[in-house]
Amino acid sequence: MKIEVCHLGRTRYADAWELQRRLFELSLRGVTGDLLLLTEHEPVYTLGKGGDQNHLLASDEELSRDGTEVFRIDRGGDITYHGPGQIVGYPILNLQRHTPDIHKYLRDLEEVIIRALARFNIEGAREGGLTGVWVHGEKIAALGVKVSKWITMHGFALNVNTDLQRFARIIPCGIFHKGVTSMEQILGRNLPLADVEGILSESFSEVFGCTPVTITPDALMERVRSHHQLT
Repeated sequence: MKIEVCHLGRTRYADAWELQRRLFELSLRGVTGDLLLLTEHEPVYTLGKGGDQNHLLASDEELSRDGTEVFRIDRGGDITYHGPGQIVGYPILNLQRHTPDIHKYLRDLEEVIIRALARFNIEGAREGGLTGVWVHGEKIAALGVKVSKWITMHGFALNVNTDLQRFARIIPCGIFHKGVTSMEQILGRNLPLADVEGILSESFSEVFGCTPVTITPDALMERVRSHHQLT
């Protein structure tokens, strides 16, 4: 079984969300197979469908001043931050080709992150009753997914060289008593995102038992356009 991996580069959140929706529809129709989108977003806060607006601490004026966008979206979970220096992964999978179990899917995504961190000698771990990956009690990766008709959307965000001060303007994932960290903070050095993306792709393929095949953003967009024109 193969999975196509697309490195999108830096994107606006709205554009990546729209691409996910289109690919979800193609997957639902059986037009496309499993995909993993990897990207780095412009600064944005996203609230899950059950997210508490009060967990966004920044004022509208603050957000307007530095151009940070805010979206309420259709994934699970509360509020989180995406921005430069963070790798966001969006798997578009048909879980009927894997294991149709949402709980297992979340644990598998955590395992992907844990294995990738281990390649950098960082010991990631799970925290009882909480979703995500943690290092010494601080969150290094957040998860938030949507699964409909066993097709997945949204996914994970790994803090690599992320500006952690951005998390001070929210209560991340609605958790009051835990901090956040990044690979850069732990290792004391900046890491090339392309290197980390490559390792994430490898660990994702290991965990989900598939072979990664790279697809360019242009080729992926052409697939979306061509099938959209046929509908």
